[in-house]
Amino acid sequence: MRFFNTAGPCFAGQHYMLPPVERLPRAIDLIDRGLYFVVHAPRQTGKSTTLMALAKRLTDEGRYAALHFSCETGKVAGDDHVAGQRAVLRAMRQRAMDELPTSLWPPEPWPAYDDAHLLSDGLRTWAQACPRPLVLLFDEIDALRGDTLVSVLSQLRDRYVARPQGAAWSVVLCGLRDVRDYKAAGGGDPSRLGTSSPFNIKVESMRLGDFDADEVAALYRQHTEDTGQPFTDEAVARAFALTAGQPWLVNALANEITRKMDIQPPTPITAEHVEAAKERLILARATHLDSLVARLHEDRVRRILEPVLAGGYAGEISYDDDVSYVRDLGLIAASRPLRVANPMYREIIARVLSAQVEDAITPPGARFIGADGRIDMDLVLRSFAEFWRQHGEVLTGTLPYHEVAPQLVLMAYLQSIVNGTGSIDREYGIGRGRIDLCVRWPHPGPGGERRVQREAIELKVWRDRQADPLAQGTAELDDYLDGLGLDTGVLVIFDRRHDRPGARATGDEHAGRVPAEVALSRTTSPRGRPITLLRA
Repeated sequence: MRFFNTAGPCFAGQHYMLPPVERLPRAIDLIDRGLYFVVHAPRQTGKSTTLMALAKRLTDEGRYAALHFSCETGKVAGDDHVAGQRAVLRAMRQRAMDELPTSLWPPEPWPAYDDAHLLSDGLRTWAQACPRPLVLLFDEIDALRGDTLVSVLSQLRDRYVARPQGAAWSVVLCGLRDVRDYKAAGGGDPSRLGTSSPFNIKVESMRLGDFDADEVAALYRQHTEDTGQPFTDEAVARAFALTAGQPWLVNALANEITRKMDIQPPTPITAEHVEAAKERLILARATHLDSLVARLHEDRVRRILEPVLAGGYAGEISYDDDVSYVRDLGLIAASRPLRVANPMYREIIARVLSAQVEDAITPPGARFIGADGRIDMDLVLRSFAEFWRQHGEVLTGTLPYHEVAPQLVLMAYLQSIVNGTGSIDREYGIGRGRIDLCVRWPHPGPGGERRVQREAIELKVWRDRQADPLAQGTAELDDYLDGLGLDTGVLVIFDRRHDRPGARATGDEHAGRVPAEVALSRTTSPRGRPITLLRA
């Protein structure tokens, strides 16, 4: 029986999967024209699955000897380009013996006229002996490091003019990043790859995209066809909304529901199941999520994510290379404006960055839940005001993302309340100047039916040399409430001015000052809505 795959390449007959070659619609045309090009995408997006299927199709059609192989084993060679070339050639041979007819296998042994040109000598001999033009798909090319990477790219470029008789007819380089960024793999020193690219023969860089809404529905429909268990329209829509089509997340949600939560056919899979699966995945911190989390404390990642989380403006980011790097990691969306790639990543990032705060909060138990089963938001805000007054000074000084530290503290406080039962939707990004939160809390209605309480909270920061954000904040909160269909909301303003009257210094130049008093009051929005205002 097929299942949703969350580890390694997908295989037809074993996994639910979309037609992989269709995800690179222009690839075959570029190969037919004998061109060299790059495919790149974040991890766990289906790169290997797509390249394997592409190579198999090309070989099965009888016109090419197409080989997909991984350069991963060459990683340990580092600057030892001889050992690195041998690792690449060994990976080619092993993969060819597994996948190609014997008439298309490379020579045995590889020729070794010159240690500096093992790869080019080997490919020339293979191309001359092979009855079909060679198409080579180098997967994990950016696993190669230092002089090994330089050597491999340079030899491919050098032999380009000799194709097809003396070189591969077409070459595809595939990795996490575009070839323009391989300087980082060359050891971080731009001079390692020279002033020009050692692979400047490439005609195009293609990014493997995420699934669209129709593709998510088509993937889930395969499960329904196999088992008779439907995903409701609301479940599919919620899965797409949470993941923005990120392939691993799309599969992981469905796998969590069908395998680990053990929701068996014919029980329909609902939006509530998707929400529960999302929470379980975040708490479990699966390998894919952990690999992203590990990047958050890198300086070049922090330089981009910090203003994005704080709702800053694009002019505050002047590191184009860093933007490309964080985008290639999959942490921010491929399209503009700058924003975290999807709602699940938004929640994961916020919860990871505020984990030490959440660990310091005593679980509130049921004290914030009223007799009607709803959260008493006024009590939550008063309690947070006291918590902030007592602990804000210490907590904001210890968080690594200083510009967004107050917001992270509040999000951690709210998370400690809703954990395991409710959820928090977060919206932030460059140019917003704010963070919007929607707290969702399920509770029984008067007749015992299930209802969901929603509380809208907007977070703003008042910084040095800025006007009081109250007027702007209430107007923006009106827009947010319009979108949610709510009649009232909460505006939280963190005053981070260094010269704020009555504030006490935190001892951290980044953190501003924590007020001696925290004020909770009422105000009215421009459209007449009652607004609870917390100044902290």
